[in-house]
Amino acid sequence: MKEIELKDPYTTPYRGIYAICDSKNEYAEIIEHTNCYGGAAWSKFHYSHSPLILKTRSIGNMIRYTVKIGTSPLELKPSTAAAGIESVIVEGEEVHITYAGLGGGGVGATKCRAFAEGVLRCDYTESGGGRAAKGTVVVPRRERVLIGIDDTDTKEEGATWTLTHNMAKALDCNEYIYLSHSLVQLFPVSARTQNCVSTVLEFGCVDANAKQELLESVKAALLKYSVSNETGMVVLPDFDAKKINEYASKCRGGELTKQYALQYAKDNDVDVWLDGNGVIGALAALAWFAKPDNSVKLSAELE
Repeated sequence: MKEIELKDPYTTPYRGIYAICDSKNEYAEIIEHTNCYGGAAWSKFHYSHSPLILKTRSIGNMIRYTVKIGTSPLELKPSTAAAGIESVIVEGEEVHITYAGLGGGGVGATKCRAFAEGVLRCDYTESGGGRAAKGTVVVPRRERVLIGIDDTDTKEEGATWTLTHNMAKALDCNEYIYLSHSLVQLFPVSARTQNCVSTVLEFGCVDANAKQELLESVKAALLKYSVSNETGMVVLPDFDAKKINEYASKCRGGELTKQYALQYAKDNDVDVWLDGNGVIGALAALAWFAKPDNSVKLSAELE
């Protein structure tokens, strides 16, 4: 028998909690990076009944809640709606998220989230047993930054998906959190190295200075490590990428020109940071951020 000593047996802190807001502070995406997927999956089911929540989904060990910013009291019910998000309020550069829950759901709503990385401060009631409990965590307000990249390799060496992930992982920090990485299958054009796949990186940045530093760092890393002379890097700082859907569909259905890609980027406020032929695939990748299970299927359609 192996005897264990648990410092706090009834607290399993989340790895991180992040709040991505739109420019008008009308909507947000609450992204919870969990250490226990089973507990997070329970939350995902119960939280989906919260009036503020518009959509829930999971990507790896992150649970994402698209919410309408505001307050809506919860009617907690054991077993069916035992926990949820009661309010999401933006105050300047901070977002205040209030959770509520019954029993074990109350533990998750309080201490488990209060002790997550990135939480600036918190306030919570006693939880556990048969209690109802509430907890408010304050996290930095972030905005989404999407980076599309393609053509960093040659027929002899390299792989864009590995380089982009390793770069993003190395740059990940509190000022610009690395949120997701998607491989995007494109139409197999004749100029491809092998599989004709581009990549989109998703970050959550706390302010304009953080965004600028991130993008300069990504560009410098591409110039340093790319083995291709045709690397493309494009950037879209936006809550969603729906305006790229039309282009992305065309890029997955046939061969496009670099001139068309550059004009589409200009017309839709996408910044081109590296303008090699890779911009064609890099631009298409933006629409598939945080959709890694579908982006690899050429037949998949954007929602």
